[in-house]
Amino acid sequence: MSQRIVILGGGPAGYEAALVAAELGASVWLVADEGLGGNSVLWDSVPSKAMIATAEATGWLPALSEMGLRVDVKEAEGPAHVDYPKVSAGVLELGASQSRDIERRVLGAGVEVVRGRGWISGYHEVTVALEAGGERVLPADYVLVATGSSARVLPFFEPDGERVLTAHQVYNLPAVPEHLIVVGSGATGAEFAHAFHRLGSQVTLISSRDLILPTEDPDAAEVIEGVFERRGMTIVRNARAVRCERRGDEVVIGLKNGGEVTGSHVLFTVGQVPAASDVGLEQVGVQPNAWGGLDVDAVGRTSCRWVYAAGDVVGRMMLASVAAMQARTAMWHALGQAVQPIRWDAVSATIFTDPEVATVGISQSEGEAAGIPVRTARLDFRGNPRAKMIHALDGFVKVHAMAGSGTVVGGVVVSKRASDLIQPLAVAVQNRLTVAQVAHTLTVYPSMAGSVAECARMLMSRLDPTRY
Repeated sequence: MSQRIVILGGGPAGYEAALVAAELGASVWLVADEGLGGNSVLWDSVPSKAMIATAEATGWLPALSEMGLRVDVKEAEGPAHVDYPKVSAGVLELGASQSRDIERRVLGAGVEVVRGRGWISGYHEVTVALEAGGERVLPADYVLVATGSSARVLPFFEPDGERVLTAHQVYNLPAVPEHLIVVGSGATGAEFAHAFHRLGSQVTLISSRDLILPTEDPDAAEVIEGVFERRGMTIVRNARAVRCERRGDEVVIGLKNGGEVTGSHVLFTVGQVPAASDVGLEQVGVQPNAWGGLDVDAVGRTSCRWVYAAGDVVGRMMLASVAAMQARTAMWHALGQAVQPIRWDAVSATIFTDPEVATVGISQSEGEAAGIPVRTARLDFRGNPRAKMIHALDGFVKVHAMAGSGTVVGGVVVSKRASDLIQPLAVAVQNRLTVAQVAHTLTVYPSMAGSVAECARMLMSRLDPTRY
């Protein structure tokens, strides 16, 4: 008799777990109350990055004249007329299309998708309140909780979907906001600030720190700040929002220092909260931790041996790629496969501003804090011939390597398509390659990737000029 797997949630963790479990011969039920792909595909990663790609197209127009090209545009429309409802409909349909593709793949693997909201209702048992009405009880040898997260709402603001917004609500606006205030300068805040500014909004970005992107490489954050301000965005630093009021067609954000910022709309991007409640975890003695997430071991198992958890509900690194790998690892372990725990020192991530900020592994300061002697080299793109051709001079490559061995332990890329350029460094970190191995790998000329290899060569010679 095959193992019975019930998965609560259809996001990246849920559907990837379902695919792995089905491949290993388990009987799999995937319980979901929205389209497969969940928040990431329907509302977050896919639509938001599609919107950013659309917004970046408006930035091509100024570069065209520098290249000797001219585009004739109707004078009444101006240089870049934005049909925002059409933009929103397009990016949401892209997410919906991706969701349908995922569902076809999941169903094709033999997984049964159960529409509704499920919870652990007893020993090796899940009950589902069906979307069509009634309830269904599913037996489970193993349960994977992959219920994701929701936008954090602070006590002083109430999203209304009209002028006080969370990230999910920006797609329903009738037009591009005249003046958008973005509260929160982490990855999501910076991405939406960039997108709406490119689409024509006046944007004010409120940061509680003296530098935006506070968890990123400071040099990378400094580049993005400089680009934002050069393009006309306003950044209010060291300012914490404590009040939000609607005054007619305006919103007013009160700051802790007593100041105010007034705009037509406000978007709050102040983090995500793990969705660990109302899942029946109390039935099996599992309690959320102080941060609201679920504590799991190295293979995703909770304190109840037949209940696993993966993705945002764990509350560690809220990335779709991480959620998917956590879920695969959990299913491999539950179904008796050899498994290697996730290496948290090898995770790569990208912030999709323009330029993008991509990182992998640990930084020099993190290495030093862990007692690892780390050396760093930096190479700016302004000398790269390919960067000059495509007008992408903002940004740099950083490579971090262990002193002595030269093993690559981390890296940063700030550039157009940094999400792709980080991959050589991600491979190096994951496989513990040395800077010499990266530097000795042939690259295309001219290419942006050439700077990655050149930066590794610079660091190679600095670590031990007599060794290589």
